[in-house]
Amino acid sequence: AVARDDAGLALPASLRARVRISIATPGESEDASAAAVAQLAALLADGTGAPVLVAPGDAVADARILAQLAEGSGSRVFAAGEGAGRRRLALLQPGVQLRGESIDAALDALVASGDAAVLREDEFRGYIAMLRRDLAPYVVPVRDEGERRRVERFLFWSNYKGSTDFMTRYVYPPFVWLLVRPLARLRVHPNWVTLVDILATFAAVPYFARGEWVAGLALAYLMSVLDSVDGKLARVTFTSSKLGEVMDHGLDIVHPPIWYLAWGHALAQASQAPLAWRASLWMLGLYVVDRIVAGVFKARHGKSIHGYTPFDERMRTFISRRNVNLPFFTLALAADAVRGDATFAAARACFYAIVAWQAACLAFHVDRLVRFWSRGGAR
Repeated sequence: AVARDDAGLALPASLRARVRISIATPGESEDASAAAVAQLAALLADGTGAPVLVAPGDAVADARILAQLAEGSGSRVFAAGEGAGRRRLALLQPGVQLRGESIDAALDALVASGDAAVLREDEFRGYIAMLRRDLAPYVVPVRDEGERRRVERFLFWSNYKGSTDFMTRYVYPPFVWLLVRPLARLRVHPNWVTLVDILATFAAVPYFARGEWVAGLALAYLMSVLDSVDGKLARVTFTSSKLGEVMDHGLDIVHPPIWYLAWGHALAQASQAPLAWRASLWMLGLYVVDRIVAGVFKARHGKSIHGYTPFDERMRTFISRRNVNLPFFTLALAADAVRGDATFAAARACFYAIVAWQAACLAFHVDRLVRFWSRGGAR
């Protein structure tokens, strides 16, 4: 059947305001299929003047396809899959004449007659700047429990960044999966997860500053995992928002140097070594400059400095970032605990190494900025 149903389709607000939506599910009989075509034809002829987006009701559709179909002024069709698994998405202009025994047949007839153009996969813009990766368009049928589980896994992994640190890529995914799945089913909004993330982030600071490492690290790792959960939850449930993005990315940028300052303060107090505090100030300066360099690079090229070339993507695995520095610092603290060293000699040495690594990463990023400056937006 065909129904006007906005609830099940994820669209940008700007696109939703310009189109009407038709959710089409395969008819169980010839009569049902014919009725679906008739309903869609009536929708196209009702005189409102707005184009109609046609989407399958038994499949998960890539929202990027919907947005790219709506570009331009003519009717367009996108098809993916083979045989019984083939599904179509379309943007149809008012007045288009439908001919066919089913929605799929009618869309194919429009393409064959030249009344609708085809959005081909090779012309699809698949790069996702937020994820620093290319992802092919998808329309995946969900007809039974097995397919539903496969689609859940596909959506989960397809929303991981193309270049990220080794903890996010190799250690955290099982924990993130255990949280994302029930949160999605309970319809918990990702902004609530981000709020808990923010609370854990700043709750860790006084524990770190007092040298209460167990409590501080517990909150830090909770924050680190939730930092992956909120973004995945937003993307797999199509509930991303500008507020959520600002909260999430703002937190990612602001909090690391605060943690480093707290680490330096605690280490300096425990060892009576002011060098640890001075090292944290150096870390603050290096971190800020590094972020500025990365921002200038992205403004110049339109792509992240961590995803510009395959080499940059590999470097992102262990570049100086919270999720790289935190586990090494944790191991150093554990070594001091085993040895009963109240001055935290291993942790101080590790902290100095973290500062040195930040300096090396800044030098690397400055080199990439200078090396590729003349390319502008070219890759």
